[in-house]
Amino acid sequence: MKALKQITLTLLVALCATLIFSCKKDSNTAPEKELSPSETLASTAWETTNAKDNAGNKVALTDANVSNFVGFAYFKADDTFTMFNLDDSPKMHGDWTVSADGKTRTIVAKNDAGATLFTRVVDITVLTKSEFTYRIYPNNDDKTVYFDIIHTPTTHKEPK
Repeated sequence: MKALKQITLTLLVALCATLIFSCKKDSNTAPEKELSPSETLASTAWETTNAKDNAGNKVALTDANVSNFVGFAYFKADDTFTMFNLDDSPKMHGDWTVSADGKTRTIVAKNDAGATLFTRVVDITVLTKSEFTYRIYPNNDDKTVYFDIIHTPTTHKEPK
């Protein structure tokens, strides 16, 4: 009789444990939609927060090799962008695209009349919701020397 009680108790505990651990938690949150590279870039404002050289060394944002790429960037869903220096002074505006595979970003900077000033294509090394990093080459003929320009999301409001 004692053995029967032990077996019954053991089965009851096993059944309860199975029910507890097999019950799935209900979640009211829908799974997060996977964003395309363009949607990821346009999902937030970006601030230049770091730069590194080809050896992985940190480069000061005031360094002449990277200072031209430092600031706040606002990539809009209508494929236009604005960029500002860290003191909120205007830097440039125009059109932008990201390749479908997320490997390159192209900006076409324009003047106030809409004429193209220049086009810049950069290699993207990281593009996530928490980091946007692209690579610049001081000399396009020498791919061994480069600087990675690192951006992180910011809540900084776009200057008017």
